[in-house]
Amino acid sequence: MPSAPVPPVPSSPSAALLDTARAWLADDPDEITQAELAAVIADVENGEATAAADLADRFAGMLEFGTAGLRGAIGAGPNRMNRAVVIRAAAGLTAYLRRDLPDALGGPRRSPFVVVGFDARHRSADFARDTAAVVVAAGGRAAVLPHVLPTPVLAFAIRHLGADAGVMVTASHNPPQDNGYKVYLGDGSQIVPPADAGIAARIAEVTSVASVPRATEGWETLGEDVLDAYLAAVAALVGEDAPRDVQVVHTSLHGVGNDTVARAFALAGFPEPVVVASQAQPDPDFPTVHFPNPEEPGAIDAALALAEQRHPDVVIANDPDADRCAVAVIEHGTWRMLRGDEVGVLLGAHVIARGVPEGRVFANSIVSSRMLSALAAAVGIPHEETLTGFKWIARVPGLAYGYEEALGYCVASDVVRDKDGVSAALLVAELTAQLKRDGRTLIDLLDELAVAHGVYATDAFSIRVTDLALIPALMTRLRSEVPTAVGGLALDRVEDLSEGIGALPPTDGLRYWFTDRSRAIVRPSGTEPKVKVYLEVIEPVAGQDDDLVRARHTAAARLAQLRAGFQDMTGS
Repeated sequence: MPSAPVPPVPSSPSAALLDTARAWLADDPDEITQAELAAVIADVENGEATAAADLADRFAGMLEFGTAGLRGAIGAGPNRMNRAVVIRAAAGLTAYLRRDLPDALGGPRRSPFVVVGFDARHRSADFARDTAAVVVAAGGRAAVLPHVLPTPVLAFAIRHLGADAGVMVTASHNPPQDNGYKVYLGDGSQIVPPADAGIAARIAEVTSVASVPRATEGWETLGEDVLDAYLAAVAALVGEDAPRDVQVVHTSLHGVGNDTVARAFALAGFPEPVVVASQAQPDPDFPTVHFPNPEEPGAIDAALALAEQRHPDVVIANDPDADRCAVAVIEHGTWRMLRGDEVGVLLGAHVIARGVPEGRVFANSIVSSRMLSALAAAVGIPHEETLTGFKWIARVPGLAYGYEEALGYCVASDVVRDKDGVSAALLVAELTAQLKRDGRTLIDLLDELAVAHGVYATDAFSIRVTDLALIPALMTRLRSEVPTAVGGLALDRVEDLSEGIGALPPTDGLRYWFTDRSRAIVRPSGTEPKVKVYLEVIEPVAGQDDDLVRARHTAAARLAQLRAGFQDMTGS
């Protein structure tokens, strides 16, 4: 839902578009974006075609506020991340908290309490300060984390401090030109419908930045005690009697996780990780990686190169805001990064081995492997499937463990109701140390789980677009053209997720079920201009190690068939 009305943009620069841009410029409170937009307007007035296209894009609409909050490129104009857009968002959030979210007695929250965190991206500190200024001016209380910190620290602080809401200024693993604005409510979970629509509606009521009061002081800058409390809570997850003999190479990919992870490891009694020095300190330009997402090819090459020199037991990488955790292991003499589903199953098995209290639940997203469900069923733990995103996973009642294939893991929902790359890293270290003590490795455990439950082979690919209109067109075509087979695998049925399936809320996507138990899901990304395709095949193992090689070979072949078939279907 757009957060404020913006006049339609004509196909070529016109007086109306320039008037709209000049009005925005006059209302912009920031000297940096004022100068940027003024230069673009001047270039348009001088007849530069590229500037006209640039201006049209900047004013194509207001940056959309949804269940991911805000996320986009930093720059001037309503379709960018900037102080003017953030001030409007903060005003809308504060109005929603005061007028639409009743307090414990059912009345209005006249003085809402919002805790604000920020990472080291460009303009993050400015956006955090503006948010606090808006909350205080509206009669609320704002508390800002003391310095750049991981997203899970903000998620923890909300419940720890008893806040009504939280804001984390971050674009997670997006490229360096982006920033974002992630919103949580008082339960410590990310917003879901209808809260997102309610906040967006309040944002839409903001007519100008000049109309939004902003305090010049009055918010609280928190001390280190909140971080200390978070670190104590996550370090306590490691068992007192667990072995600590584990050597870890760690990279934070120029993000904010390095120091927090180091302190967590020390408090938990693990040796200090060996860090990739060139990526250890926060740098908003991410100079050593093309894309600061550990899932992307090449992102953790520096960590793997260091591992070749130092010979650790495991490599751990966090994304820039440290809410994701990637793991690499040595297999057949070569370091390789585990898939998110492999880490998800390993941590699930570890949580089971540590003991799961009666009545607690496992969960993962619909695009993640079904193997976690098989592990849970084998020991009688209830399992739930959710829509994609931790805004859904973390809300599962009684959650003991949840994950999604995109490297997100919640190993302790009592501490953080969101994915947490720091606590996940600790449990990866604990599991690695236990296996090392027994003369085993993470690869050995993956093999044992496959022998016991079958090979669950997963893959995924994306169709990136430059024109967002291509995404609904593709989804419409896939809904109308239902094949009988894909890649030579016979199709059993197709479920349209937009209709709501079982207990799942409606969402844009298609789920394909095949007669051999293979599965595929096609869905638009919620944060990037692309459509994602998720694939999984299951191949039983005859219950013995010597059949595992055959099962993996067969599963890989079927997975390749399925991928080729969906690439043909989607034109990728």
